[in-house]
Amino acid sequence: MIYYRELNLDRASEPRKNALWVEQQWTRQHCRVFVLHSDKSLMRWRDDDLTSAEAIHLPQSHVSHLVEEIEQLVFMGLDEHGPLFALDVSHHSDEHLQSLLGASDGDFIDLRDVAWQIDAQQAAQLAYARGLLFWNRHHRFCGLCGSTTHSEYGGHMRRCGNSSCGRMHFPRTDPAVIMLVEDCSDPARPRCLLARNSRFPNRMMSTLAGFVDPLESLEETVEREVFEECGIRVDRIQYQASQPWPFPSSIMLGFRARAVTLDIVVDGVEIEEAHWFDAEQLRSFGEWGDGGDNYSLPRPDSIARYLVESWLQDVQKN
Repeated sequence: MIYYRELNLDRASEPRKNALWVEQQWTRQHCRVFVLHSDKSLMRWRDDDLTSAEAIHLPQSHVSHLVEEIEQLVFMGLDEHGPLFALDVSHHSDEHLQSLLGASDGDFIDLRDVAWQIDAQQAAQLAYARGLLFWNRHHRFCGLCGSTTHSEYGGHMRRCGNSSCGRMHFPRTDPAVIMLVEDCSDPARPRCLLARNSRFPNRMMSTLAGFVDPLESLEETVEREVFEECGIRVDRIQYQASQPWPFPSSIMLGFRARAVTLDIVVDGVEIEEAHWFDAEQLRSFGEWGDGGDNYSLPRPDSIARYLVESWLQDVQKN
């Protein structure tokens, strides 16, 4: 399973360009609102051992008093129940927030810590809300003339307030490749390359990844990143799947590639260690965040985890 995909929501791309239509959605009886604070989402735990959570969306009437300016609010779309909005309360006082938390019986939780513990559709909705609010919060000024921008299209576009400029700004998505490199030199014992980035939690191993450079094809990025980080040359690069990754604004494009060379030379900057692992070794890995002494798998909500598990399934079939 790949998290944050297949959002079951009508984004209403054309109607949301009409400010009056968006305002009408905000005042509809069944309008619901996701509330976020500093990129954390309002959620509640379903059990005492904190292993199951659920997203909270509140009726518009419960949060309308917190909307001081349109910049806080984004229209997400329509589902079978009605309109969905997301509200950023990052700048509100603790008094306001405590009142909100008390009424909702919830807390502000980082989606990345619990995504696999909540409904997959809720995880996708919260990721969408987080990405839109982050972009609006960080694009208050025009990159061309420096003037203040204003939210339009329900938060899906910002327009420069300088009449002599008027530039339209849209949410950006930064493409990044992520790849599982396999060693097929011994058909009886296929192996894959996993590495530990210096930013990873202790003992976690994952696939290699990197951002696409200007005027670079995705395949070229795969080749370059694998060689730069681990000194391995690859070929037979095949696309596998993609994953929106709004942390803050990327899309991960997943690939599998065959190693042409096998000697690992880590760059020592981004990559601290890298090794070849066979299927049996991978099955002995611990779970992400378990605090054990063994190597651990990538986080459950990442496409890296999907790439590893897909490779394991293919190895088992063969």
